[in-house]
Amino acid sequence: MQWYLKVLKQYADFNGRARRTEYWMFALFNFIALVVLSLVDALIGTSSFTSSGSGFSAGLGLLGGIYTLAVLIPSIAVAVRRFHDQDKSGWFVLLGLIPFVGGLIVLIFMCIEGTRGPNRFGPDPKQEAMAGGYPQQGGYPQQGYSQQPGYPQAGYPQQGPQQQGYQGQPPMPQA
Repeated sequence: MQWYLKVLKQYADFNGRARRTEYWMFALFNFIALVVLSLVDALIGTSSFTSSGSGFSAGLGLLGGIYTLAVLIPSIAVAVRRFHDQDKSGWFVLLGLIPFVGGLIVLIFMCIEGTRGPNRFGPDPKQEAMAGGYPQQGGYPQQGYSQQPGYPQAGYPQQGPQQQGYQGQPPMPQA
């Protein structure tokens, strides 16, 4: 949810870089929101369903359409920042307009890892995540929390004599 809100806070910000996690979490929450809004649209009767011999199709309802228009600009902005993360121009997002294969091409680009280190669009967002500039999803030790009792914290130099043994037991004598 933090990644989704981060993209919405950068509503029309086409500058900088976006990690894969930021892009895909935004896409996931968009999908979930559209499914929920489609169900609500179906319940209140503001969407259209048509059935055919092989199944049915659902049209975008009123609430889903309003939501889609509301997140259109942030969706384009996060895709542009995702291309920037790969040191590519944001205009690559227009590849999605190519019939039949454009969406597949953009999908492949969205899955490719970004360039490591700073590039012409800004600093590496993964390095900023380690420094605490992005929402944490776990995986990195946070300041003030030890990894396990009896072991030194990650990222902090060990001070004093090194303890041996388990927590609650006296250290073993050194010979």
